[in-house]
Amino acid sequence: MDRAPIIAPSILAADFAHLAEEVRAIEGAADWVHVDVMDNHFVPNLTIGLPVVQSLRKATEIPFDVHLMIDDPQRWAPGYAEAGAYNVTFHAEACDDPVALAKDLRAAGSKAGLAIDRDTDVTPYLDLLPHLDTVLIMTIKAGFGGQKFLPETLSKVRAVRERIGRDGLEIRLEVDGGIAADTIEQAAAAGADAFVAGTAVYGADDPAEAVRRLRALAAGAR
Repeated sequence: MDRAPIIAPSILAADFAHLAEEVRAIEGAADWVHVDVMDNHFVPNLTIGLPVVQSLRKATEIPFDVHLMIDDPQRWAPGYAEAGAYNVTFHAEACDDPVALAKDLRAAGSKAGLAIDRDTDVTPYLDLLPHLDTVLIMTIKAGFGGQKFLPETLSKVRAVRERIGRDGLEIRLEVDGGIAADTIEQAAAAGADAFVAGTAVYGADDPAEAVRRLRALAAGAR
């Protein structure tokens, strides 16, 4: 199934003092807003949490794509769904029972996503795809913005895309890390159809135009 590419600018690269304005700067262009939640345990950094998501949700109509880089997502993830997130993604490495958590997220009102970090083999998780709405392949090591895209991670994207096609699933296949004008076409050609871009959007003079350019590049590569 060939679906139009989704561009999800990451507010990790935005100005934290003006988050509402930064999100409004991509309205009419971005498909999702990617929200990186880091807890200083699962990853070394500490970013934003539930209160910020709840406040920011009132500032925009763009769907929120929440990426939980946290320990114990079973405890915290449903709160983000209840706060109005469109999609909540948790890490395979942090969760004992991804299928149960995906079910809880759907019951709480969001779509459910599973993230696979740079060094994690995707193979054991392919059989879980029917229970998920999104698979997020990290094209860097989770936990830091501004890292360089790792093309070797695209073998995992191809493996997931092959299984989606084989089983006729309707799942978004998302990539996160170093996605920019010079890398998005590789990721799209490998089978990704949702793209997280931080610096490539918020480092641009015109963030909305940067989003539109990335979408055009992704669409042209598929």
